Amino acid sequence: SELIKPYLGSRYKLTEVPKSLVFHMSEHSGPVNAIQWCTVREQSHMLLSASMDKTIKVWDAVDTGGCLRTFSCHSCAVRAAQWSSCGRRILSGGFDSMLHLTDVETGKQIISSKNEFRISTLKFHPTDPNVFICGGFSPEVKTWDIRICKVTRVYKAAVQQTLDILFLPEGKEFLTSTDAVSRDSADRTIIAWDFQSAAKISNQIFHERYTCPSLALHPRDSTFVAQTNGNYMALFSSQRPYRINKKKRYEGHKVEGFAVGCEFSPDGTVLVTGSSDGRVFFYNYHTSRVVRTLSAHREACVSTVFHPVLPSLLATAGWAGEIKIWQ
Repeated sequence: SELIKPYLGSRYKLTEVPKSLVFHMSEHSGPVNAIQWCTVREQSHMLLSASMDKTIKVWDAVDTGGCLRTFSCHSCAVRAAQWSSCGRRILSGGFDSMLHLTDVETGKQIISSKNEFRISTLKFHPTDPNVFICGGFSPEVKTWDIRICKVTRVYKAAVQQTLDILFLPEGKEFLTSTDAVSRDSADRTIIAWDFQSAAKISNQIFHERYTCPSLALHPRDSTFVAQTNGNYMALFSSQRPYRINKKKRYEGHKVEGFAVGCEFSPDGTVLVTGSSDGRVFFYNYHTSRVVRTLSAHREACVSTVFHPVLPSLLATAGWAGEIKIWQ
């Protein structure tokens, strides 16, 4: 994209909160579960979306707002999808318990493998592009190696479902947020794992009785946030013992049982989240105050992602199946 080229050589400029709608993309016929900008900076005009309508779509979300490709490899809702680090493949998992690695150009499946449970989250390892972790409707989380198409490690927790996975820097440790609903569930809402040994490092991270549908890592500080079903985001240290910051809470938006995602801007100054009432909330990371809200969607806004290169370009996705681009 000619719009992205001028920004590739320079450092990311300061994030300004977007005000106006650029594109309204509404080709999905079901709720959009996840969106992600392409991980290769030169190709970051492309936006990936995974939907309950069983499809994955790739959009030109910078120049035209048009849909470039639709992939229909799943037979049920697609809950999670991720770009590979090379930007040529898409990893996806869904409620059909299938894992697919799809070649973006040809549309062919490089890997198709049946998993033992319905998939709700998957993440590529930050330093090894051949490895990913997936979790879902199971007490287990699994590491897969795409070169051999096999599970290489299993992480066992006494929970019912994994909601999100977050790798910590370098990928030696990762966090899972779980749908622990037993009497002592507050102990196991967020679990820290050693990636190599599959040992639990800690399950005493978050002590409030709320599940956390999503986790997000700060790009510069040693912190992460957890979106909670208590209608606030909690801030934690991303280094052991992963302590909660009791002075900062990001509240004002509503979650209400939706898997509402949250994310930091690339410079780390702004924290953005959707809301079950369709709005988007922008918080100042340092003060935890609401900087602005956008009335973005008719139904719940579940995914909000800042562009990695273009300052202040934001994609949002909603439960009504639409994706919007803001600047």
